[in-house]
Amino acid sequence: MTGLNNRIGTYKKGIDPDQCRRNRNDTRLQIRKNKREEGIQKRRATAGSSGELSFNVNVSSSNPHMQQRKSYDVSDIPKLCAVLNNPAPTDEEILDAVTGFRKLLSVEKNPPVKEVIDTNILSKIVQLLGHPDVKIQFEASWALTNVASTEYTRLVVENGALPYLVHLLMSHNADVREQSAWCIGNIAGDATDLRDLVLAAGVMQPILANIKNPANDSLFGNVVWALSNLCRGKPQPSLDLVKPAIPHLAAIVNSKTQSALTDACWALSYLSDGDDARIQAVMDANVANGLVELLRHENASIVTPALRTLGNFVSGSNDQTQAVLDAGVLDCVMELLVHSKRNIRKETCWLLSNIAAGDHSQITSITRNPRLLRAILNHVQNSEWDVRKEATWVASNIVTGGNDVHVHSLVELGGIDALCSVIDVADPKILLVVLDAIDSILRVGQKCGRDYIGFVDECDGLDKIENLQEHVNHDVYEKAVYIIETYYGVEEEEDENLAPAIHGDTFSFGIPTSQKSLDLNYDEVPHQQNFQTYNFL
Repeated sequence: MTGLNNRIGTYKKGIDPDQCRRNRNDTRLQIRKNKREEGIQKRRATAGSSGELSFNVNVSSSNPHMQQRKSYDVSDIPKLCAVLNNPAPTDEEILDAVTGFRKLLSVEKNPPVKEVIDTNILSKIVQLLGHPDVKIQFEASWALTNVASTEYTRLVVENGALPYLVHLLMSHNADVREQSAWCIGNIAGDATDLRDLVLAAGVMQPILANIKNPANDSLFGNVVWALSNLCRGKPQPSLDLVKPAIPHLAAIVNSKTQSALTDACWALSYLSDGDDARIQAVMDANVANGLVELLRHENASIVTPALRTLGNFVSGSNDQTQAVLDAGVLDCVMELLVHSKRNIRKETCWLLSNIAAGDHSQITSITRNPRLLRAILNHVQNSEWDVRKEATWVASNIVTGGNDVHVHSLVELGGIDALCSVIDVADPKILLVVLDAIDSILRVGQKCGRDYIGFVDECDGLDKIENLQEHVNHDVYEKAVYIIETYYGVEEEEDENLAPAIHGDTFSFGIPTSQKSLDLNYDEVPHQQNFQTYNFL
């Protein structure tokens, strides 16, 4: 048991048999490229997408240039700037002008953000966040939200918006609170240093207060989305700063609150992506059962982050993995392995690979289900490459970390054929994973008297392994040579410098009178063969 514990204790990222449990670091780049799976980091508030109607803002004005204006274009920017730069404009004029800027910045296509920025008016709009009129606060925060949704996010912060926005999260007006949260979410989603500035500004408690007592579903959804951006990104935020959010996020998951379920699950996935301490901080909220239930949700945008979070859990310690197994995750994986979304199939295989990197009882939880094992091997052999790769890790972890029974279970269901189908791929890391698996299978077969050596040859595995002797990757080459020398022997090459024996006036060449077939039992020493002499005059 001590040896097993030592093996399990070193299971972390890598391809060594003692490093089979993996977190998301080695596949993060590809996953992060697909933002559709995670939701969007920033959101624009276009016309009609926020709480404009709840204010019933009347944009009519005594200003003849803006009276009864319903739309604005770039040519109006100087006039709008003139109003805000006026030393003593009326509140009505200010509201008209900031509404004009908001409408310009809310245009669906090609909003004139740069043109507005170039006027140096942004600081004036930021200052309007501190105006006592909630309508002006709302319009200013909306305008800044759309600036923060572009590449000019940093300018919003540099012009001093953060203290105002955090303060407005406690406004008596729900629309102002929502729009402020929206802007904060865009800032936090732009870059990790801006996210950390938002956290340092004391945003967490006001955010959580709005989650605990939301005025409406729209506000609730936007605040949870902003919170998810406060939790995301590498390097990760300090756990001490974001840990207070975990019980609130867990409550959303366990209550199945539809309006914010996706963002809550993503937030938990960001928080649990890391070492065992981060994983445990999330698991302590008793969220595993709720996440497992969400794996059956009809909406793939909810299944994906729930699956990701559970995958993070099982990348931790064996105890953390066991808690996920106890929550019934294996009851859901068969449906996920045939899901229409490729990313869900891939993430499911990743989760299973980390379970297979656990102790023997956890490996048994997979191998005792022939239907599940067949589905995994089918993915090894027939799926898209990114799914095949993760499924290959599952099979490899089973045979490199499991016992003889686990190896036999996989082989009996076609494991050798499936693994041999991967030997000729281009990825050297996966090649090493497969070769390690083949090595383990052959070792067990040799020990138990089973002809797994012949099975590999029949599946064209030997030919493929021989070809790897020319591989440019030195580790792949060495592993291939090791398998050939250890299990298939090395044919002795004829010595070209061998001189024929001379018997009188003739030359004699020794040729075996009989030839034995290749004996795979290395415990048996082959008998010396007799030679028949051929004499050439």
